Amino acid sequence: MRTRFDEQMEELHVELIKMGSLCEEAIALSANVLVECSKEYDGEQEKIQEEAIEALRKKISNLEEEIDSKEYEIETLCMRLLLQQQPVARDLRNISSALKMISDMERIGDQAADIADLASKGLGHYSESMIHIDDMAKATVKMVTGSVDAFVKNDLVLAKKVMKDDDEVDDLFEKVKTELIDLIYEKKLDAKESLNLLMAAKYFERIGDHAVNVAEWVEYSITGERKK
Repeated sequence: MRTRFDEQMEELHVELIKMGSLCEEAIALSANVLVECSKEYDGEQEKIQEEAIEALRKKISNLEEEIDSKEYEIETLCMRLLLQQQPVARDLRNISSALKMISDMERIGDQAADIADLASKGLGHYSESMIHIDDMAKATVKMVTGSVDAFVKNDLVLAKKVMKDDDEVDDLFEKVKTELIDLIYEKKLDAKESLNLLMAAKYFERIGDHAVNVAEWVEYSITGERKK
């Protein structure tokens, strides 16, 4: 019976890694959409750009659907473990934590898709704030990877590092906000374009928060303590 339980827990770890990889790809692609939408082309190049952007949006949409499906698969696996294996203590915390984690990971997929949709509403010219946003995307990908790895490896130190890394994402968001205020003041970017960029940065900041939530559930699965 225990061997079967261990096999199912290993399956759970594998599926969580797959879901995390899908989230990472969605975040990276949403950042690519933002960069492409901020560039200006003329004539035939503009048409090629539009086709490339549409292809990226479609891929993100497909990834969002895959993430939703993966959430359902993992949820089903967790319920099967709870009902058939009747885990106690640490095992029960692991399974309940996984159920909470996939909810945050599903929201990460949603917000990556929201960023791609937002890009179509106009972003203006490439600016320093776009560089900061790209850095935010890279930092959140790293956080998602770290939080899932922490669960699979049962690594409390790595989970705490993910929580600390959120400070970097928050600092980058403040830089974006300051940059956009300066651009509006200098009349280099209109208010609508600035708001769209700020919203995109906010979505990345929220993705970082979801990664922190995942890391906190990892901490709970290991220690039995849950931060309020």
